Amino acid sequence: MVFTEWKRLPISLGELCINTTLRCGQSFRWHHIPESEEWRCVLYGHLLSLKQDSSYLYYRTLQSPPRGTHLPTPPTSQIPSRAESDSDSLAVSHKTQDDDHILHIIKHYFNLSINLSDLYSQWSSQDPNFKKKAAQFTGIRILRQNAWEALVSFICSSNNNIARISQMVAKLCTNYGPYVGTVDEHAYHDFPIPEALAGKEVEGNLRTLGFGYRAKYIWQTASMVSADRPEGWLDGLSNPESPAFGVEPRPADEMKPEGRQGYRDAHEKLLDLQGVGPKVADCVSLMGLGWGESVPVDTHVWQIAQRDYRFGKGSNKSLTKATYDAVGNHFRNLWGKEAGWAHSVLFTADLRSFADRLEATKKVKVVAKDVKNKEEVEIKTEVETAVALKLLKEEADSPVKVEDAEGGTEKNSKKRKKPNAVVHASQTTERRRVSKRLRSG
Repeated sequence: MVFTEWKRLPISLGELCINTTLRCGQSFRWHHIPESEEWRCVLYGHLLSLKQDSSYLYYRTLQSPPRGTHLPTPPTSQIPSRAESDSDSLAVSHKTQDDDHILHIIKHYFNLSINLSDLYSQWSSQDPNFKKKAAQFTGIRILRQNAWEALVSFICSSNNNIARISQMVAKLCTNYGPYVGTVDEHAYHDFPIPEALAGKEVEGNLRTLGFGYRAKYIWQTASMVSADRPEGWLDGLSNPESPAFGVEPRPADEMKPEGRQGYRDAHEKLLDLQGVGPKVADCVSLMGLGWGESVPVDTHVWQIAQRDYRFGKGSNKSLTKATYDAVGNHFRNLWGKEAGWAHSVLFTADLRSFADRLEATKKVKVVAKDVKNKEEVEIKTEVETAVALKLLKEEADSPVKVEDAEGGTEKNSKKRKKPNAVVHASQTTERRRVSKRLRSG
């Protein structure tokens, strides 16, 4: 089994940064390869491998030889028949269809139909706190994950951290998920379907694997979804504007302060499942069902709300149902129907695990300038955000195919230049006035 050749999709770090998006507590199955800065995961039965520089997202998939493949035979001197030519054309057609399918998966999974730069600008104009944090955390997108995977993953998140959730999800895949392939002695599995986690022995096995009380919740919810709910029930709770993979989008209902009615209905129905409270229901609504206005509020987000948005100043100093709803409504009013996206940027900005990956470099330029009739000078401060990227030299020299915005392909046989180790992703400028008297002192 070998990987296909690399292809690339033009996209800036401002629109997508996989090194942040895949590690900020949304998805827990991506396997990072530090030596090559690749990220690998099985999506819809395909093992994808991704990497990125300042201009492109590179992708390839694991391809297995078709069934019945034999060792190659020496070439014949005879002219190929029409049937053989038709067979070759069919193979090329199938390969093109496969390439289009993989590109469709990537665009769907990373929600690439949404212009993230425009959203950042909108949120920054409405929220000074977001503007202050966002420059260092560009390119964070909300993923459009499989709803069932999101549901089980966030049941595992109860009283847990990202590293342990990732370990639990890996155990679920290894023990119950379909095997796809092995690369560099690492076996890759897809996420298990509900029926696979509904067996009578599952709860006991998961307890043995270290899931604790979550084992019962996973087994009970799998049993409910597979046996007590109609087929397609979970995907049917999706935002019609951001539906499950392969489903055509359609308009959703009107936005309200508490969210659209479809979001409220989905949230309430998720609460009927075992191990699902308000925060888990909001995580699934946002990252699995496509409801952008969903704002998951855990103790971490509650601390952000208290520190930066003046919540908890009166009698409501603890996170209750009333304060939970109030925080969500406040952020929806502030950021709009994609409030959950903005919330995730601030959530990520507070994660310690990103301190060594994102570096802000401040450049200060002082311009002495007399302002008419005022004893002042103007101070110009520029703040640049740098994102550290690593790319191996031999991979920088390898040929790739370019996927343009319309989905067409162009063979690029030229070696591409190795990017700088640090890419300047964004810049903000601030001007303020200072008294000449202070400057002279």
